[in-house]
Amino acid sequence: MTAHTIKAEFTGHSGAKLAARLDLPAGSIRAWALFAHCFTCSKDTLAARRISGELARAGIAVMRFDFTGLGSSGGDFASTNFSSNLEDLRAAADWLAVHYDAPEILVGHSLGGAAVLAIAGDLKSVRAVATIGAPAEASHVIENFQSHIDEITTGGEAAVSLGGRPFTIQRQFVEDLNAISLAEKIGRMKTALLVLHGPRDQVVGIDNAAAIFTAAKHPKSFVSLDDADHMLSDPADANYAAGIIASWAARYLPVEAPRRDDAPVEDVVVGETGQGKFQVSVQAGPHRMLADEPASVGGADTGPSPYDLMSAGLGACTAMTLRMYARLKKIDLGLVTVTVRHNKVHAADCLECTESERANGGKIDRFERVISIDGGTPASLADKIAEIANKCPVHRTLEHGAKVVTTVE
Repeated sequence: MTAHTIKAEFTGHSGAKLAARLDLPAGSIRAWALFAHCFTCSKDTLAARRISGELARAGIAVMRFDFTGLGSSGGDFASTNFSSNLEDLRAAADWLAVHYDAPEILVGHSLGGAAVLAIAGDLKSVRAVATIGAPAEASHVIENFQSHIDEITTGGEAAVSLGGRPFTIQRQFVEDLNAISLAEKIGRMKTALLVLHGPRDQVVGIDNAAAIFTAAKHPKSFVSLDDADHMLSDPADANYAAGIIASWAARYLPVEAPRRDDAPVEDVVVGETGQGKFQVSVQAGPHRMLADEPASVGGADTGPSPYDLMSAGLGACTAMTLRMYARLKKIDLGLVTVTVRHNKVHAADCLECTESERANGGKIDRFERVISIDGGTPASLADKIAEIANKCPVHRTLEHGAKVVTTVE
């Protein structure tokens, strides 16, 4: 779960100060990841923010930064090249190792993906590498300004428009891209690799994913991003990629250490993620998930709503209570399914309400619970099942009410 994001700064390859953000989990940090953004992009793209946030919710802290001359970082972009990007990545990894911990995961988007592939074999701490829409060769980026190649070659540089912004591309940039072969570096990698790519990517074709996958040794995995565009501009695509990377990366990390005091984790911690209007991350002990509001009320529908979670609590408690009863009484009861519907009704229309409740007027919350048993519910047990379900602790809490005590720190 993302507790917060903090700003950081470190020195890049040229001596310029590079801007970074650290996405930190609410609890203990399982590992650190380093995120490399796409060509002429920044650390604050939708993909970078979503993926970093999802990794943080999985207990993995992330450092994302702007390469020299881009975003909020200092330095001159015109004097950079792919090799200097690699040096910036090394500087970021070194800074992390000194101030926090060496990165165990590298994530790269587009040219950033090529960069993490190129450097992974040089960083002994790295256990896993994930790429999104990455080219199989760094020189692929030249296609972005192919019409200016003659001018760059003969004149030494050219002003080009990339993503609607002006950039100066020098001849040394092109020469550096052409001089680097990724296939050999990918083949020497001794880390797990995850390749994510959209088959309809119009910027970096899917054949690049095939080339990267073929060049790499096992363990390696490929995930299709279906209809996603190169920038993952649809939040649903960015969320999907983020979730896949977080789940996959956890496989290559040590199991989370138990709490030193062995005390049970009783608190549920909920914090805003900064994504969308309402999205929050929820941590209950070692378990993490998202909560949100549906799109109909302005949310992004990335997780259950608060009332969905209440309904889930009632349903889960009901099923568990019935299972405990069946085991205690040695009843051969099929698998229990509980469907819960929540709505607000006028008290006067609530047939299940008491006279005093109906007399109060206004609307009340009504939870309708439907219990079904695999193989059918024995007629002789129906009344008993309803009776035991009503003894579920969450049912009793909802029925009798609770006191909420608030402290502001």
